[in-house]
Amino acid sequence: MKVAIVGSGPRGVSVLERMAARLAEGPVSEATDIYLIDSHRIGTGRIWRTDQPHWFLMNTVADEVSAFSGQPDGGRARPGAGPSLAQWWSSVDPAYPGRNSYAPRALHGRYMRFVLETIEKNLPGKVRLISVRATVDALRRDRGRYRLSLEDGTRLTADRVVLTTGHTTPELTGNQRRLAAHAARHPHLRYIAGDSAADMPLEEIPAGSAVGVLGLGLSFYDVMAALTEGRGGRFEEDGSGRLRYRPRGTEPLIVAGSRSGMPLPARGRNQKHHDHRHDHALFTTERVLARGRHGALSFADDALPWLLAEVDLVYYATTLIARGQPEKAAAFEAEVVAAAETGVPDVVAVAAGYGLADVPRIDLDAQARPFAGRHFAGPEEFTRALTGALAEDLAHAEAGNVDDPLKAALDVIRDSRAVIRSLVDFAGLTPVSHREDFLGWYVPRSSFLAAGPPRMRLRQVSALLGCGVLRVAGPDTRFRPHTSGRFAVHSPYVVGSEVLVDTVIDARVPVPDVRLDPHPLTRDLREQGIWTSYVNHGTDGDRFDTGGVAVTGSPFHPVDRSGRPDRGLYVLGIPTEHTRWFMQGGSSRPGFWTDFVQNADAIAADVTAPVRVPHPRRDEAPLAARPA
Repeated sequence: MKVAIVGSGPRGVSVLERMAARLAEGPVSEATDIYLIDSHRIGTGRIWRTDQPHWFLMNTVADEVSAFSGQPDGGRARPGAGPSLAQWWSSVDPAYPGRNSYAPRALHGRYMRFVLETIEKNLPGKVRLISVRATVDALRRDRGRYRLSLEDGTRLTADRVVLTTGHTTPELTGNQRRLAAHAARHPHLRYIAGDSAADMPLEEIPAGSAVGVLGLGLSFYDVMAALTEGRGGRFEEDGSGRLRYRPRGTEPLIVAGSRSGMPLPARGRNQKHHDHRHDHALFTTERVLARGRHGALSFADDALPWLLAEVDLVYYATTLIARGQPEKAAAFEAEVVAAAETGVPDVVAVAAGYGLADVPRIDLDAQARPFAGRHFAGPEEFTRALTGALAEDLAHAEAGNVDDPLKAALDVIRDSRAVIRSLVDFAGLTPVSHREDFLGWYVPRSSFLAAGPPRMRLRQVSALLGCGVLRVAGPDTRFRPHTSGRFAVHSPYVVGSEVLVDTVIDARVPVPDVRLDPHPLTRDLREQGIWTSYVNHGTDGDRFDTGGVAVTGSPFHPVDRSGRPDRGLYVLGIPTEHTRWFMQGGSSRPGFWTDFVQNADAIAADVTAPVRVPHPRRDEAPLAARPA
């Protein structure tokens, strides 16, 4: 039997790890070759490769990351039982900074290589892992098998193919296309499309030139680091709790902006154990479905009220605890949960009865758009407002994601992803609600509020604003071609904010869309009709073409243009974004199975079934790694 896994980033390695764990459970009936194929580094893929600079950091603390599907059990590391990133890091680095540290992405790549080596060392005797560094350009069905064509002309044949191809760079559309065309007409200009910052040609940007950076999310922080630390500048403590930046003189002027005008807020200082799971008191799949309409849901009407009630519950309960009233907090929670028996409870009204009438509820719009509706007399006034907002956010973040009411409540959004997926995946919402309420309104706000960078990044932003290396234009920042032959960056809400720049960098993660993906394999699969774009069809004739690859439920076979699943192919991760939600997650948690591992295991079970000799309880996960 021959199996090909195309893409060896976290998703591909997770499928391989679960295949190895299942094959190790009992006798293997026939020789099995597993081809692990990647166009970049085998075992890390492009995003996590080990040769990228140390200033590119992860956005999840090391203690919450594991590529093994079970924790160490006292024996040797092996598929199903191995160290988390934090445990491995502590064993290889004398300067290990602690479990709640943020690892460089290159170090995580080294960890993934360790996982891959561990898998290979522990494969059963009849199983062979064959690493292939190449780009797969085409795939053809061939008498019940699959023929993969590589860019160098080599062909491989497989009985099963798992496609975990990860991030790509889609074709430009809209304003991005206009900006790129403007740069093409003026050779002295640069337009750098959205991608991993490690793959952007940032070293080509001249010192002292003006650079516009579109977006203030996670990728912005990577670009910022590359253009400052990466140019030899240094951040130093100034003795008062703030950072000072010492320029090297090789930096460009960074002019950044976004819709909000606010860099992504920091995640609260981690106070949670790695196997922490939020116990939803209100926002559960069962409750939403039981009280929702029959058929597809409206996210705004059926799901969001319960989620906001859960956020409010944690916010007010944590506020009571912070005031030294834990007994009141417990009674408050019990009263809210009891009220939920008849519908969405008015958490704010209940909180008022516990002395919290003076505490306004969390407004997600106000949190995600802190400068909305405000006008500023000039860049200096806006920078003062921004610096104050950064300081306020850092104070909340330093207080911690358990002790601080705001950060604890916003962590509920992060901890609710699995519930949301259960409601929205595979057209769980009406087409209009999927498109407008969920992707149009909720997802941008949840991405802004629940996926924060390390606190150090916001301190660095403040230091760069203070020394003038960084400017943030203001809310609703506009990037446009300028008649001078340059680009213009400005905010309509900040008087005198316009700056002309020679380079524009799109520092936003490209939105996956199978219809716009130029990769040869994607185009080949689409042209054959093996991959199709998933369409959410409404009962009233409305439809929403999502751009995600259409797949079945677990184990995620692609659905071809005739509506039939191809049961020898599997698609997992980013290509299926919008068919399913939040497929860009890159790791699981130690101690319990998130759906990241559950999805990988479902594919592994199906792929390996023909060669696994049945034995009792073979489909159960190890006790230490049982799905939550």
